[in-house]
Amino acid sequence: MTAEDETLKPDEKGAYSFTPGAEDIGARIDKWLSDRIEALTRSRLKALIEEGALSRDGDVFTDPSWKLREGENYTLTPPPVADPEPLGEAISLDVVYEDADLIVINKPAGMVVHPASGNWTGTLVNALIHHCGESLSGVGGVARPGIVHRIDKDTSGLLVVAKNDVAHQGLGAAFSAHDIDRVYEAVAVGAPRPGFGTIDAALARATGDRKKMAVVNEQAHNDLDASPSRRGARHAITHYKVLEAFGRTRAKLKGDALACLLECRLETGRTHQIRVHLSSIGHPLIGDQTYGRGPGLGGLKPGDEAADKSLAILNKFRRQALHAKVLGFAHPITGEALRFKRDAPADFQTLLAALRDL
Repeated sequence: MTAEDETLKPDEKGAYSFTPGAEDIGARIDKWLSDRIEALTRSRLKALIEEGALSRDGDVFTDPSWKLREGENYTLTPPPVADPEPLGEAISLDVVYEDADLIVINKPAGMVVHPASGNWTGTLVNALIHHCGESLSGVGGVARPGIVHRIDKDTSGLLVVAKNDVAHQGLGAAFSAHDIDRVYEAVAVGAPRPGFGTIDAALARATGDRKKMAVVNEQAHNDLDASPSRRGARHAITHYKVLEAFGRTRAKLKGDALACLLECRLETGRTHQIRVHLSSIGHPLIGDQTYGRGPGLGGLKPGDEAADKSLAILNKFRRQALHAKVLGFAHPITGEALRFKRDAPADFQTLLAALRDL
């Protein structure tokens, strides 16, 4: 692969090969690589280079601060992961429904769904392997057994997992056909006007930070003249409705809300979809450290006991205020209509109570 592509992909042995082009001259090599390899952080890349995992024109090269020169041939060969196959762990699960074919979990905020760089243990997959035993083995692949969809680490709520290949294929087809009923509760900064609407905006990896998503022009992004790494925008639709508005009496401008509780229904399910969509219309989720504005609300200032108490709670809420409340689908084996609902957890409810006090 050449430097014309934004994303480097490993070969069958897990090695990344590249040749810098004229546009890459002078770029620091560890930073350049971190922008192009999603699975490795800059600090990890620096350590790998210093440990001898990088070669330049066939010789080991250990300087992470090296400035790239045109025409040099590099290969980065990370060592294999010590234990790539996830192991079962005795982690408590909130099981909402379970039968021989599938299991529905109410995932707590803070739990990663499947093992990945930086989170090889303590994940939902580790817990499921322990809970389900051999029935989950290999379903949908070793790294993500049974997983047909996921919710972000700091998002709480409902998630369905397949326990055999037939169920996995059936659920996968339902998600692909958008035949899944998914309703989320979200607490956002301000309140959109009107209080209901649809956000129809394609999403793709953000330029300059491939761990983030961004709203893009789908047609332009997927233009055949673009490089392969620039193509890949995916159509995304979110329907939203304001359920409750908070803090109108304390807002800077009369009648404006400081925050609101939203119901969001997904027509598609893209990475970070609700978070990016709401941020794109000026209403990021409270607590969202990636797409939001940090803790607090614009217009809410200290001044009395109620405001100070609410500010203290807001400042402690350090995850995106998002909860997967409803999950409905046809059973992939029996065809039975299943629908599950779980209220948001205690920290979410505490946040709502503080906002209602404004």
